[in-house]
Amino acid sequence: MQTDLLSNINNNYNHFSKGQKLLANYILNNYEKAVFLTAAKLGKIVGVSESTVVRFATLLGYDGYPKLQRALEEMVKNKLNSVQRMEVTFDRINRDNILKSVLHSDADKIRITSEEIDEKAFEVAVDTILQAKTIYIIGVRSSAPLASFLNYYFNIIFKNVKLISTNSASDLFEQLYRLNEEDVIIGISFPRYSMSTLKAMEFASSRGAHSITITDSYDSPLTTNSNCNLIARSDMASVVDSLVAPLSVINALIVAVCLKKQDQIVDTFASLEKIWSEYKVYRNDEDNDIK
Repeated sequence: MQTDLLSNINNNYNHFSKGQKLLANYILNNYEKAVFLTAAKLGKIVGVSESTVVRFATLLGYDGYPKLQRALEEMVKNKLNSVQRMEVTFDRINRDNILKSVLHSDADKIRITSEEIDEKAFEVAVDTILQAKTIYIIGVRSSAPLASFLNYYFNIIFKNVKLISTNSASDLFEQLYRLNEEDVIIGISFPRYSMSTLKAMEFASSRGAHSITITDSYDSPLTTNSNCNLIARSDMASVVDSLVAPLSVINALIVAVCLKKQDQIVDTFASLEKIWSEYKVYRNDEDNDIK
């Protein structure tokens, strides 16, 4: 994606107007900053009108400025290191009301995910999970809590669920070596993408296993070896990864699977409630014994 956009700008540079060349130069030299600018703000920075920015995006072959921003986003998201991510966050955030700024940003990502996610792919994912002999789940680093959350509920619902933990390459393949075409692997990763998760998905593909990805874009490297892609927006440049939208997608997966296995799930939780009560797993059970 980076090569396509930057090459496009370079190849057409001599045909640009003076204002378009100012835009081209800024994007070529500051694309990691340009991605976060509105058309109006980008125009103000380089000294051209907002309409010039919009026409520039169209000239490059994009259907409006937001599409150009999306192309820039694909370039930038896997390149920012942790220090650069903090610098961008500090520039973007409203320091007078950090709480609301973060909450509104997270809510926006859920909204965009809801509008863009492929519902047919979601249905395929649910059916694939229900038909699998063994379900493998992998998500490391910041994606590890998502994988752990999905594993917790799937272990209640299904008999054969394996959460892959990776301390080394040998550990990874030792946990996956029984994986075959009757199984499914669910890979969860967001920029900067984990090599362990990528290797796991590649290995699953070589074994003919079904695969589901939960990631941020169809340009994510995880999609190369996946049969089914669930795209959830994350914040590519933040001090911490915004994973509320992926968590919502995972919640939906769990609910959808439960509805498909409704009778069995009711029996399972009825049995668990008896065990939880007997062994006083929850605070309410302990309070009942206090005189």
